[in-house]
Amino acid sequence: MTSFDRAYEELRARWPGSTEERDVATPYGRTRVHVYGPEDGAPLVLLPGGSATGLVWFANAPALGERYRVHAVDLLGDAGRTERRGAAPRTADDLTAWLDALLDGLGLARTRLCGHSYGAWLAARYALHAPRRVDRLALVDPTQVFAGFRPGYLLRALPTLVRPTEARARAFLAWETAGSRPDETWQRLYALASTVPGRKLVVGGRPRTAGLDMPVLVLLAEHSRAHRARKVAERARRALPLGEVVLLPDATHHSLPLTAPQQLNDRLTDFLGRPFGVTVAQADGTTG
Repeated sequence: MTSFDRAYEELRARWPGSTEERDVATPYGRTRVHVYGPEDGAPLVLLPGGSATGLVWFANAPALGERYRVHAVDLLGDAGRTERRGAAPRTADDLTAWLDALLDGLGLARTRLCGHSYGAWLAARYALHAPRRVDRLALVDPTQVFAGFRPGYLLRALPTLVRPTEARARAFLAWETAGSRPDETWQRLYALASTVPGRKLVVGGRPRTAGLDMPVLVLLAEHSRAHRARKVAERARRALPLGEVVLLPDATHHSLPLTAPQQLNDRLTDFLGRPFGVTVAQADGTTG
């Protein structure tokens, strides 16, 4: 067992005891999905950021799983338990085809969809590709959706991308999450993920978010170093006049979704469970 495997199993143990592990066949290989919550609960699919694995939602699954059937996915092409076999995905269209097959394999004709970082980019892409399959869309500090990366962030990330080591990934993570203290077990898994051979995430341009016609929630980390959160918030509000955009205080990009989970869980459960057409103000009993 590798160091990554040991860290993966250690974080897996932080999930509720009744969590199920499902390996779903797709044309690109078997996809690992961590499933938790009532069998009759409305489905909720969670897509993590790069190197995070589906296990990153361990602090959110217990709360979200009280009402929803949570499906946390290990991404195709990333570290984790998802196997890449057959034709390698090369484009965003390949990724949406993979998600089509994954939802089919899970028996989900329609679902609520939430993604963080790279997973949010993929979630937005998928919602545009198959809007009839997405009830609601939540984007947690999305990258390459409303704005590009800050140059300084890319410069800091470059050593880990070019010659990945656990130490370099740790240093980059410590810089971006300064002051937020993410879970140590997850930090170790994230750092080791960068060293797993064969990782290759498909990247692409920004999606045309004006085409999103389902309810959308954008949660932004106030102190994200990946991009300027307030600038992203302004662009998101312009692109999504009927969407909701919220800044999460004190959060950083990589510390989400596992630091201050109650704040994130409360925002998500309120959005996911609110009747269509009801605004935050109306749900709170206020006006404006």
